[in-house]
Amino acid sequence: MVTSRTVTVYGAGSWGTALAAHLARQNHVVTLWARNGDTLAHIARCKRNERYLPGIDLPDNLRFESDLKLATEASDVLLLVTPSHAFVDLLHAIQPFMRPGAGLTWASKGFEPGSGRFLHEVVDEVCGASTPKALLTGPSFAREVAAGLPSAITVHSDDPAFAFEIARMVHGPSLRAYPGQDLRGAELGGAMKNVLAVATGICDGMQLGLNARAGLITRGLNEMLRLSAALGGRAETIMGLAGLGDLVLTCTGDLSRNRRLGLKLGAGVPMSQAIAEIGQVVESVQTVDEVMRLARRHELDLPISEHVQAVLHQEITPAEGLKRLLARALKPEFPDAIEL
Repeated sequence: MVTSRTVTVYGAGSWGTALAAHLARQNHVVTLWARNGDTLAHIARCKRNERYLPGIDLPDNLRFESDLKLATEASDVLLLVTPSHAFVDLLHAIQPFMRPGAGLTWASKGFEPGSGRFLHEVVDEVCGASTPKALLTGPSFAREVAAGLPSAITVHSDDPAFAFEIARMVHGPSLRAYPGQDLRGAELGGAMKNVLAVATGICDGMQLGLNARAGLITRGLNEMLRLSAALGGRAETIMGLAGLGDLVLTCTGDLSRNRRLGLKLGAGVPMSQAIAEIGQVVESVQTVDEVMRLARRHELDLPISEHVQAVLHQEITPAEGLKRLLARALKPEFPDAIEL
């Protein structure tokens, strides 16, 4: 029997709403917070988030609160589900209202803008290293989780007991959760897959074929493995749900905003128009700069990520990026061994 927890989910986008609904269905006491009180009140009245999850009914026991202080004080597990660029400001805002001993969890994927720091490093700085913290990540489209379709995720923490506690809280009949202890590797996988999904989307938008897509995903995984190793992450994390699983889903599933951005760019749609048509935050636009900042710091050659950065900054066209990638010199597939 899983003990019921009091949980506040911050962010009423697609993933925040889906997680809040899932946790409420597991009979946890769940409050959904959003910055826009009018939007939240509309969701509460309709019992649906028609903007992000049209047609999905929300459970009757899901609570709604736009007052940040009340939402934070009410819970012993705080789950942040915001874009990575909004994560730091929200963390500073909720920290004064956190209960003593409250645990912090996040499903945001990315880095602190401008510094390239992992989000768990920001949590340590703002809330203290003793705060129980965990990352929830893996291949999980919000709409499918909200609809109760089978999914698998992973929960990583530097505290094995807390990772297990959050995994047990999230685990349900349609959602399997696996605990782990590699925050760096798991955070890198969740962030970097967005960059590689843009590359794959460009490939498909240019109609380069299935062979090209498979090669691009595989070589992208190699870039992820090498950067993770340089940062102290574990190779098995990148080969698991937080890396390979999320990479495959985001690169091949058309629910992915980053893949859809790549598809539009590959088909010749201008950058500003592509982002406007998607109508939601596309994490890769900022994440690629932090990935390349880390790569240069560790003197790593990541050609796919580098060319995605150049395309997103409109320095080269997708066609020019393809030409440059195909013109690279011959070299072994694995010049250095990757320890598993």
